[in-house]
Amino acid sequence: MNFKKITVIARKDLLEVRQNKAAFLPMMIIPLIFIVLIPLLITLVLPGIGGAVEDFTNDPDMQVFFEVMPIQMRNTLTGLDPTQTMIVTMLGYVFAPMFLIVPLMFATTIAAESFAGEKERKTLEALLYLPISDQELFAGKVMAAALPAILITWLCFVLYSIIVNVVPYSYFGRIWFPLPVWWWLIFWVTPALVAMSISLTVLVSTKVQTFMGAYQTSSSVVLVVVVFFIGQMTGVLFLSQRVAFFIGLGCWALTAIIGRIAVSSFNRQKLLTD
Repeated sequence: MNFKKITVIARKDLLEVRQNKAAFLPMMIIPLIFIVLIPLLITLVLPGIGGAVEDFTNDPDMQVFFEVMPIQMRNTLTGLDPTQTMIVTMLGYVFAPMFLIVPLMFATTIAAESFAGEKERKTLEALLYLPISDQELFAGKVMAAALPAILITWLCFVLYSIIVNVVPYSYFGRIWFPLPVWWWLIFWVTPALVAMSISLTVLVSTKVQTFMGAYQTSSSVVLVVVVFFIGQMTGVLFLSQRVAFFIGLGCWALTAIIGRIAVSSFNRQKLLTD
């Protein structure tokens, strides 16, 4: 395959995504909420209501929540006062699954725009006349979705780390983040989720005619993240390092299956006639 041709396709698709405000604006707004606003709100408000936080952490239900935590998680809370405990619990553990919405949103949006968007804009016909193979075209479109999703997630992780460490630094007196499970989330689970969501979007895009149709259907992957978020909030399932490892492993396995079907089903001529 010709890498230069693949890069040209990827750049073209990224430019088209930027021009689609319906796709581009949510990609900018949602990360700001999870990466900036929520951490700032928690780290600025909780230290000012220490009494209420202490009452909350002493609540019987919260005590049960802490008791069922895996031992590795409980150890990170040892020696912390109630406010510090809540900040670490909420920003370090409870909201960890929600961070995965960032790569899912970017990957799904770009992939849906790249594949289904071509059909909706009636520009797919032009691809038939390009001196490029289906494999190179597919690789270029996957690159356009995967690389930005992963790189932007890593940048968001850096920004998130700065906020949750710098803003409450005078209260903690040390750097406490990232916690061990986050390394698994960012460098193991994130690429797996991105690959899986792109593969699913490719499959969906061969069946629907519009960007929104492909985006809404493939975005159902977000429900997996919501399930883990609810699981942590209720104490039913904690996102430990072991759980993160198996989540990533499962996503890679599904990617291998879905991706193989997606690659075999991707055909420019077939997409035009569907």
